[in-house]
Amino acid sequence: MQAVKHLLRYLLNAPSQGILLAHKSAVQLTAYCDSDWASCLMTRRSTTGYCILLGQSPVSWKSKKQGVVSRSSAEAEYRAMALTCCEVTWLVSLLKD
Repeated sequence: MQAVKHLLRYLLNAPSQGILLAHKSAVQLTAYCDSDWASCLMTRRSTTGYCILLGQSPVSWKSKKQGVVSRSSAEAEYRAMALTCCEVTWLVSLLKD
């Protein structure tokens, strides 16, 4: 509930803020993802990050520590790709609606 109140206060105080979409760019989703294998020295968990663009404008991005310890850099990259694909699938269905 505190997060909702924080969000509503932000929206009230910044009504002109938002994501700017370029009007001359193609309507095409482009996704980039990467991972940093075992970057946390304490837990040895990897960090995943992705950025998804609609044309030239970013519409979704995230960076977070993975929930499990990956045994190799390839496994960490596959986990990053899987997370990115889930987000792209959701965005495609949202854009179709």
